[in-house]
Amino acid sequence: MTVNVSELKEKFQKLFGEEGCIKSFFAPGRVNLIGEHTDYNGGHVFPCALTIGTYGIIRPRNDRKLRLYSVNFDKMGIVESSLDDLTPSEKAGWTNYPKGIMWTFEKRGYHLDRGADILFYGDIPAGSGLSSSASLEVLTGLMLRDTYGFDISMTDLALIGQYSENHFNGMNCGIMDQFASAMGKKDCAIFLDTSTLNYEYAPVKLPDARIVITNSNVKHSLVTSAYNDRRNESESALKALQTVIDIRTLGDLSEKQFEQYKDAIKDPVCRKRAKHAVYENQRTIHAVEALKANDIETFGKLINDSHVSLRDDYETSCEETDILAELAWNVPGVLGSRITGGGFGGCTVSIVKNDSVDLFIRTLDKAYTEKTGIKAEFYVVDIGDGAHALDSYIQEDL
Repeated sequence: MTVNVSELKEKFQKLFGEEGCIKSFFAPGRVNLIGEHTDYNGGHVFPCALTIGTYGIIRPRNDRKLRLYSVNFDKMGIVESSLDDLTPSEKAGWTNYPKGIMWTFEKRGYHLDRGADILFYGDIPAGSGLSSSASLEVLTGLMLRDTYGFDISMTDLALIGQYSENHFNGMNCGIMDQFASAMGKKDCAIFLDTSTLNYEYAPVKLPDARIVITNSNVKHSLVTSAYNDRRNESESALKALQTVIDIRTLGDLSEKQFEQYKDAIKDPVCRKRAKHAVYENQRTIHAVEALKANDIETFGKLINDSHVSLRDDYETSCEETDILAELAWNVPGVLGSRITGGGFGGCTVSIVKNDSVDLFIRTLDKAYTEKTGIKAEFYVVDIGDGAHALDSYIQEDL
């Protein structure tokens, strides 16, 4: 779907008035090709930014008032707040995300001396696991940086987004989602070492294949608590391992070292969580090597192995995403398929040969509905750029 930014600007002016200078921005969602739940375990990830994401229109005010509006939550209308009331609350709903970024700016010494009117619109499907929250966070940070003239790098905007989600919104996420949204590059995935933030752009060359995202249209309610549980279990495993080997993170271990020292982890659940973190990190390294060597078959097999590990060892899959992955594995021309994102619902990501894309969608559409009673959605996606200002792109439209 093509978003008409001019129409969003017109909507903004109807809501907030036509006076003053307004600016428009975009931050993408992301899909992680491989490397799941490794980002807070000091491992590698391999996400790419998408061409879907969140759009924002902003105009600074002359007082400390905040007026926030989302086209996606239009029934809430304009939500009014203040820079003097940057505290999380259930009543604030979606506005906790932009307010959390403002709170983090203030904590880091970037003083917001006046409020703003802001309109948001996102075309990331809700609950899909394609990082609508990180997209909103990075977008807000970019708007504040450019509107108020702060000197902040895109990497720091990603870190601000992560800090905000951890400490304002209570989701103990790693850095991957915000980093991908801030630092994405067209037609490339980001091979990121989350323990150092060293990264490289790896061109995603899929001759005769496409990336297809399948939305299970399921999001189980335990996602936040269970996600935080997985992080705590991984940290317990790390502490146990640190009694027998000098490591900073689970990502420091090879598979061989894990097998040598795993008995130090007495809790069998924590041992499984650590096994996933270690093996998934190594899978991600091998997957990038395979992609660079144009070995798409091996790349796809590692994607399949990732799903099995997320299902059996990390236990962040669910019945619906398991069904989607297993159906995909049996479709001719599917090179690999797995759950992507935080888990407990959301989406699978699949690498599908061009001449099998239609068959893939037809097959999964029918069989998934028969097995679950739920209608899946399919997106054949392109890899886009990271967050950026839009005004220079849309001058011709105005």
